[in-house]
Amino acid sequence: MAVYAIGDLQGCYDPFRRLLDEIAFEPASDTLWLSGDIVNRGPKSLKTLRFVKKLGDSVVMVLGNHDLHLLALEAGVLRFGRRFGTLKKLLNAADAEELCEWLRQRPLAHYDKHLDTLLVHAGTHPSWSIKKTLAYAAEVEEALQDYDYPTLLGKMYGNSPSRWSNKLGGYKRLRFIINCLTRMRMLTAAGNLDLNFTGSPWRARKGEIPWYDAKKPAWQGTRIVFGHWSVLGLIVLPDLISLDTGCIWGRQLTAVRIDKAIPRVVQVRGQGQ
Repeated sequence: MAVYAIGDLQGCYDPFRRLLDEIAFEPASDTLWLSGDIVNRGPKSLKTLRFVKKLGDSVVMVLGNHDLHLLALEAGVLRFGRRFGTLKKLLNAADAEELCEWLRQRPLAHYDKHLDTLLVHAGTHPSWSIKKTLAYAAEVEEALQDYDYPTLLGKMYGNSPSRWSNKLGGYKRLRFIINCLTRMRMLTAAGNLDLNFTGSPWRARKGEIPWYDAKKPAWQGTRIVFGHWSVLGLIVLPDLISLDTGCIWGRQLTAVRIDKAIPRVVQVRGQGQ
């Protein structure tokens, strides 16, 4: 029984299947942790989402920002643009509604007590403990699963508020939680999210730090597994695993076995290689 965490798929079905073959994945006994962004950009979002859904309980998946884009498109609150062109086939499929309904039930954060490991797409705020991270994620999950979920999807876009306060309420609060868990990379010296920064942390603005470098974070001691930041690439440390190794950009798709004392890293060539 193995537990493998895998980075952003983004519709790259063929590398995904190669990687599963490489790790000899057995759905009856093994578990996959997927860090979100299952769809978009790659050529086979529909096939990828169908396959992941079919894997059932052998998959633990958290939502990424591209998965939320798909839900917003399906709900009619986001217009198609060039960056979402790869999702048209999916949304025109006969089972599109069923697939999106399944996706809408996925969490934004997952914690395994036995492994003492948190899975998120982008990261978690330094002021949030694991318990608080899960509680705040649950607020968004509840809104996503409510009948009025299109309203949330329409209001989740925007970079403000950039600073966390437990006094935040309504859609501003939910937007911050979504941005933190699915879009965050850098923090300012004041602890604000800098959602405009997409590059390498070594090119950060003065005073800014990657979220995981914050001093004495509330989640300290728990391992965080995340994707999202392809420029960052693969990092495997005792308390931090960064998984997005740029499969969609022709680099690698990465799996890390996380249920052993020494993680095992397996990579296959990325899309188009």
